[in-house]
Amino acid sequence: MDIVVKGRKTEVPERFRKHVAEKLKLEKIQKLDGKVISLDVEVSKEPNPRQADRCDRVEITLRSRGPVIRAEAAASDPYAALDLAAEKLEARLRRQHDKRYSRRGARRIPAAEVADHVPGVATLNGNGLVPAAEEEAEAVPTKKIGSLEVQGDGPIVVREKTHVAAPMTLDQALYEMELVGHDFYLFVDSETKEPSVVYRRHAYDYGVIHLSTDTMVTQAHSPDAGGALGG
Repeated sequence: MDIVVKGRKTEVPERFRKHVAEKLKLEKIQKLDGKVISLDVEVSKEPNPRQADRCDRVEITLRSRGPVIRAEAAASDPYAALDLAAEKLEARLRRQHDKRYSRRGARRIPAAEVADHVPGVATLNGNGLVPAAEEEAEAVPTKKIGSLEVQGDGPIVVREKTHVAAPMTLDQALYEMELVGHDFYLFVDSETKEPSVVYRRHAYDYGVIHLSTDTMVTQAHSPDAGGALGG
């Protein structure tokens, strides 16, 4: 397996390619994941002078027979960015390696038992929302941005994405969230077939939110719901 180094709108000097080979030790990576297929390193440069301290970005993508693992970092030069990204990659590889062995013999937690095993798990109220203080919005101008109606001046950035994903268990969703290094992970529960979200609370404590369809709530929000009361 070779390391592929490429630049996006920037040239990659031979000296940096050699530094990548020295920094990303293939023997060490293969000890943590023996099923590695490819390892790509992409270098890009931010032309905005206001971001001089983060103008160079390095993204490392490791593909194996398991989930894809990515690590990226930005710094004032590509060498520093590579060092930071390599540290993140190694940490995620070790987390995957430890998870793989700790899961042997461990019992998977069914979705119905999450509340008994995860402290402080989030629940939904009768309106299908996480309980919170509700305040009436003041009368402010409303404008259309993307598919949203926004009150006030913003600013707001809207970016919509649609992903196709196979249903998975809660345990697998936590595993995937750790690999990508995010604080939350949206998935479809394989038992309930409903959308759910796992999220990080403190350290290795997690919460989970399950969404389910309430027919009474659906009818209450229907445009024709008030017609039966008219007279």
